[in-house]
Amino acid sequence: MAKPTEKDPVDIVHQNAIHVETIMKELRHQKLYTEFNINPFKKLHILTDKPMTNIIYGKEKEDPAFLRIIHGACLEPTKKYTHPQTEAQEIGWLSSPLLVSDRSDRRLNFPRQNSEITKYMDAAWRMTEQTKNLG
Repeated sequence: MAKPTEKDPVDIVHQNAIHVETIMKELRHQKLYTEFNINPFKKLHILTDKPMTNIIYGKEKEDPAFLRIIHGACLEPTKKYTHPQTEAQEIGWLSSPLLVSDRSDRRLNFPRQNSEITKYMDAAWRMTEQTKNLG
């Protein structure tokens, strides 16, 4: 059996030096951001002020760039981007019909046509359904 080795006693000066070195490394790689923006893709929840505040609204001017970003975030993807950004957006990206629907064109429009026989069978079917439902 091997003897367990004794650990050196805790040296507070050595631990403090390691701690200082760690903090210096963190500060060396830390970047300070001072420009803050609102995420336009996140829904804003606006809270009202307290009822007795004396602030008069409407005096400050709105930032047109901020309003453009907020309104642009609410648009549908076809108006935001020129082409689909994901595979799922490719389905239905071109939502306009390929052919202009013209009801007078007999080649593509087949309206429902009733003859004497179809009118008679429609009335007979309605009668049988009504008798089943009532009885």
